Amino acid sequence: MSFGLRRFLGSSLRHIKLPLYQGVCFQSTGQKIVTLIPGDGIGPEISASVQQIFAAAKVPIEWEVEDVTPVKGPDGKFSIPQKAIDSVLKNKIGLKGPLETPIGKGHRSLNLTIRQLFNLYANVRPCRSVSGVETLYKDVDVVTIRENTEGEYSGIEHEIVDGVVQSIKLITEEASHRVAAFAFDYAVQNGRNTVTAVHKANIMRMSDGLFLQCCRKVAEKYPNIKYDEMYLDTLCLNMVQDPSKFDVLVMPNLYGDILSDLCAGLIGGLGVTPSGNIGQDGAVFESVHGTAPDIAGQDKANPTALLLSAIMMLRYMKLNDYANKIETACFEALKEGKVRTADLGGNAKCSEFTQEICSKISKMC
Repeated sequence: MSFGLRRFLGSSLRHIKLPLYQGVCFQSTGQKIVTLIPGDGIGPEISASVQQIFAAAKVPIEWEVEDVTPVKGPDGKFSIPQKAIDSVLKNKIGLKGPLETPIGKGHRSLNLTIRQLFNLYANVRPCRSVSGVETLYKDVDVVTIRENTEGEYSGIEHEIVDGVVQSIKLITEEASHRVAAFAFDYAVQNGRNTVTAVHKANIMRMSDGLFLQCCRKVAEKYPNIKYDEMYLDTLCLNMVQDPSKFDVLVMPNLYGDILSDLCAGLIGGLGVTPSGNIGQDGAVFESVHGTAPDIAGQDKANPTALLLSAIMMLRYMKLNDYANKIETACFEALKEGKVRTADLGGNAKCSEFTQEICSKISKMC
């Protein structure tokens, strides 16, 4: 871990009566253990929903539930509780609900801290049109792969003089090569045809130029995968005109943060978009929408994004049969549209949507 990173890391559902997220561990029927971070706001409710659905599908895992509310150290800085860090280090896989980071309060983003602390270098967001969720686009099938540990999000910034702040964009050959290789491997393993590197090397010639050099070197090793390059602004323009032009996109951190949300908007929003943060020795999957404190505790939340992220997690764990079963039930429920939450145009409760999926799973058994 670099000096800079070490330095800055310091800085129920039915009538709301199904708090499966409480307690130390929710026992399932197997030996695989997953760290569960319910999160803030609606996080505990949608985490409980996922637990209930996994229980209905008899997924062979155990949940080790951890709270990551920042704790203040002797130096006055806030950090993740050591117990939560130890859990992820031990289990090497986690599922995380949304976390709230106060703006302008001097608190470092916990989402960013988790990714850097566990070196989860690749953020993967598959954005695929969902039958039953009406949007302007019908054939979106794009995967954004974002370098997850550096760029403008390195956390290296300081005030030079009063009123002048400098934020450093850090791009390294090692991290750029690593995420490029991940993108091409992903394309091969998932039957994808094209990898497009997204950049602004016309302006940031050295930093984005280095990122492109690494992508080009990696592309040479994958002759069966087509390789393209496109400016970020040009790609955004083309994406909203015709998203079917694109397949797998790989890019530095900030561009990925922006573009992955744009792609999510094409399929109905962050509420139906899964996300995974993957590293060399572990992964944390998460819902990337907000904490929605205005509806927290009211049984109104949509658990789809966290559930789809959990399905990604199951495939990462090679539990494909369980993943397929749950995904089929979820997509059938969304397609039928009889039971859907308010954000998708319905009036169902989170618990009712959860029960609908569980009912469909039970019919498969």
